[in-house]
Amino acid sequence: MIPPRPETSEGRSTLWRFIRGFRRDLLSALAERLYRAWMAEYRNPLIHSFVCNDPALIRLILKERPGDFPKSGRLREGLAPLLGNSVFVSNGPEWAFQRRIIDPAFEGGRLREVFAAIDAAAGALSDQLPEGQIDIEPFASLGAADAIFRAMFSLPIEHELASRIYQAFHDHQDAQPIVNLAAIIRLPDWFPRWHSARTRRTAAEIRGLITTLVQGRMVAISNGTAPDDLATRLMTTPDPETGRIFTPQEMVDQIAIFFLAGHETSAASISWALWLLANSPEWQDRVATEARAFSDMASLAQLRATRAVYRESLRLYPPVPMMVREATQRENFRSREVPRAAQLILSPWHLHRHQRMWDRPDEFDPGRWDTPEGRASARDAFILFSAGQRVCPGAGFAMMEGVIMLSRITRAFHLSPADTAPVPVARLTVRGRDGILIHLERRRPG
Repeated sequence: MIPPRPETSEGRSTLWRFIRGFRRDLLSALAERLYRAWMAEYRNPLIHSFVCNDPALIRLILKERPGDFPKSGRLREGLAPLLGNSVFVSNGPEWAFQRRIIDPAFEGGRLREVFAAIDAAAGALSDQLPEGQIDIEPFASLGAADAIFRAMFSLPIEHELASRIYQAFHDHQDAQPIVNLAAIIRLPDWFPRWHSARTRRTAAEIRGLITTLVQGRMVAISNGTAPDDLATRLMTTPDPETGRIFTPQEMVDQIAIFFLAGHETSAASISWALWLLANSPEWQDRVATEARAFSDMASLAQLRATRAVYRESLRLYPPVPMMVREATQRENFRSREVPRAAQLILSPWHLHRHQRMWDRPDEFDPGRWDTPEGRASARDAFILFSAGQRVCPGAGFAMMEGVIMLSRITRAFHLSPADTAPVPVARLTVRGRDGILIHLERRRPG
């Protein structure tokens, strides 16, 4: 089976065509040659960006000299209405302060404490799924939101505030692409940033509702009734260097990105993984067999096939297709001059399907993760959660959530393909252009 990917922009030579294509869909706006190129330069009066697929360049940017290649300040232009100065967009000392508080909450040992919340959300989603042909995306979105609400604030999705935040995020997803055009193009001040009224409204609504949650938790912490969940840990953990804790405003910024990362990206990846299983009966049977023996945190490690399926789906359909860094000084990449302030694009979408680094790059093959060749490719060409000091702090949470969701749903349902295959497009995350359709049939006992 060859999973679909969108038609790319060969022949779209003008800047205007590029901008129109970018606004419609980030994935199809770039050229087919990026699936083979080690580096590509885009340059005209408005654009000077470099797509970096060379593993040596990726190591340089993310691991060896990350301070010289901070997150692009232009990234804020698209995401600031929602994320403020969260850890996703901050740089320098402010980012370091945030990570010193955030990282302990997501370290390996603490993940055991969120297992029950994730498993409860997976069970609730499995119970709610209907039989027949459905678009799995909205259901996966609901389940992922439920998991993050339970883990963060000990609230199920049915809670009034949780439900309202979920709906506002759904509205925001349709209003705002993950990478604003200004993240790649140096736009003059007069050029419109496309912050639509809807984008501003939904961002303000989300932040207002999160503020209400934060204020309520502050009261619970002060009177000793707060549960020991992620929100409490983040609000009470002092920076080991300065003793500072997050202010209420800083907490709103951080929780906004945790909901974005823990909800939208997980929903997308779970949807694509279920679609791939629906089209892969052999792997689906292996996942279902493992699921019947899965009962608790101790048995999670035994879901080896399930984990391989999820990793392979993340390779083929990385939820966040591109990352943008900025050169703080002049560089020379692959004998090409890179000026100061150039935008450096690291593209998991292209890197994970790169024809020089993967065997059968467009083919769904979870077994590749158990081969020496597959593991070698992953070291050089799998950057789903970024790498180096800016690796996503919630990576362990996301992997646990995806594996548990696949296990619980596949145990309850037999999955089969719909008549039409989804076409991936990049909006807030990589989604199906017209949804992701699969057919569900509830498995009978025995």
